[in-house]
Amino acid sequence: MSFSRRGFLKSLSRTALVLSLEDVLKLARPAWGQAAPQPARPKGSARQAYEAVARPAPKGAPSPVTGTPLGVQFVDVAKDAGLNVDMIFGGEHRNKYLLETTGCGAAFFDYDHDDWLDIFLVNGWRLEGFPKGHEPVCHLFKNNRDGTFTDVTLKAGLARSGWGQACCVGDYNNDGWNDLFVSYYGQNALFRNNGNGTFSDVTKEAGLLQDRLRWNSGCSFLDYDKDGRLDLFVGNYIDLDLKTTPLPEDANCTYKGIIVACGPPGLEGGKNLLYHNNGDGTFTDVSEKAGMWGTLGTYALSCGAADLDGAGWPNIYVANDSTSATYYVNQKDGTFKDQAIEAGVAYSPDGKPQAGMGVSIGDYNRDGLLDIVKTNFAGDTDSLFQNLGDGSFDDRTYQAGLGINTRLLGWGVSFIDIDNDGWLDILVANGHVYPEVDGTQVDASYAERKYLYRNLRNGQFEDVSLIGGSGITTDAKARGFAIGDYDNDGDLDAVVNCVNAVPQLLRCDQSVKRNWIKIRLVGVQSNRTGIGAKIKVTAQTGTPVLTAKPGSPLTQIEEVRSCNGYFSSSDLRIHFGLADAKKADTVEIRWPSGAVDTLHDLDANRLYVLQEGGKILKNEALTGLVKRS
Repeated sequence: MSFSRRGFLKSLSRTALVLSLEDVLKLARPAWGQAAPQPARPKGSARQAYEAVARPAPKGAPSPVTGTPLGVQFVDVAKDAGLNVDMIFGGEHRNKYLLETTGCGAAFFDYDHDDWLDIFLVNGWRLEGFPKGHEPVCHLFKNNRDGTFTDVTLKAGLARSGWGQACCVGDYNNDGWNDLFVSYYGQNALFRNNGNGTFSDVTKEAGLLQDRLRWNSGCSFLDYDKDGRLDLFVGNYIDLDLKTTPLPEDANCTYKGIIVACGPPGLEGGKNLLYHNNGDGTFTDVSEKAGMWGTLGTYALSCGAADLDGAGWPNIYVANDSTSATYYVNQKDGTFKDQAIEAGVAYSPDGKPQAGMGVSIGDYNRDGLLDIVKTNFAGDTDSLFQNLGDGSFDDRTYQAGLGINTRLLGWGVSFIDIDNDGWLDILVANGHVYPEVDGTQVDASYAERKYLYRNLRNGQFEDVSLIGGSGITTDAKARGFAIGDYDNDGDLDAVVNCVNAVPQLLRCDQSVKRNWIKIRLVGVQSNRTGIGAKIKVTAQTGTPVLTAKPGSPLTQIEEVRSCNGYFSSSDLRIHFGLADAKKADTVEIRWPSGAVDTLHDLDANRLYVLQEGGKILKNEALTGLVKRS
């Protein structure tokens, strides 16, 4: 029998020779407080030359993409769009506690269902507090359809203050209007969409008040028992009590010789939560009974919920900081089991815990299986896990070309088809944890540029960050970000929530014009948002190199999900690039209820709103922004 890292880890699990958390922390590279040494970078003119061109593609099978123009530029248009608010989180130059470092999420959230994406930004706090009347609040920006947004936060009833963390979107009460959940260090908030442009805080009446102080982190709506109602998963990071947590100077917490906030190793990890939807507007905490607490890893940050093993039931993957990742596999009886080790998604390729931050799910190699990309701490690579279709994954980080970058610190991440060729690319938002690194000898800055990887259609990616436009190359103190087509011009944009700075709105400008199709789902027997539904689109292109095999059709899958990236929620309209195909020959939808709808010959460059049962509720050409007079 051939030896493999996964086989070895599986054997440990089968024989119960699993490392204790203490042993894991000893083996791990101490993330945040003491990162691993980073590779040296070229200096002087050599360094300038190094940063002036895109990184070479990895060696391997020939790619039809290598050497071709990128054809895409991302430009930050936040200022012109009216996203001119300062997002607050922790100290600007020094942090006493880890609480001040994590930042907040964002959502492309069509709260009024006009199929123009609005923007919701979670806001944070500072230890010293704020004068009454000057507290930072979350922000909801309404899309004016002309490239600008209007802040409607107060009118909408969303002006909540506190240590905001993540947000996720879904119609929990199946009334046809998507609702909003925001996690906090402190008390979470569930905002019910009233359908008239306003929201009501229904946290208490929904049964979501917590009886203790928690550091709630990543969240996701999902229908884990497939009863047609959206349940709610909420990760927990650290059981943090500021009264007893040591100060950096007292505990000698350092990063490369710099005094920084302590943790997470040495601090008590939080327990993840699962709330079951009772169908009457309330939720019940089923966390312990459902198996949320029976995990090796802790310190949860972001999560991703999807049918990752093809069993037809949603699983949950959690990026944990400084310990093994968690992979909750749905047992179809209301419980979950952590099978991260068995599945090969717990550790780095050399079997060590990583400091995971963000998570995105998508089929990057177009084999019909959902894969995982995860961001990690500086001094480490990000992670790419290829789904093997047998319940396990293979770490393809180095083979796929993502291993060339280790210097920057990743947060938000998303699979995204930037050029509509039908192959998922990857966008990563970076930013250092510690503001203290600025002005020191450390080869890092608090604000960092982004990574952009182009899919070479052969299982590999090319780093095109430095030719991806000023929105990619400009440094930012980024945390969460969401993906969506806010200007309805047929390509995917990004909104980025930054720390102690204004947000970014990265508009994608394409010089290559390819076709696309968007699909928004409306459940009937399934949950109204269609979360958990899997969509398969097949189209015949005239360019053989765009398909998996010459002469075969362009086939893609995607699943509707409530969360994406780091603490964020992306467009619930599912976008498929069609290359030069003028129509989708077949669109197949597998609903959580078990129903299957198949539609044929849907024209390209249009939005389709499809109701469970096969009814087309909307068939609309999207022509972009309305010109301002």
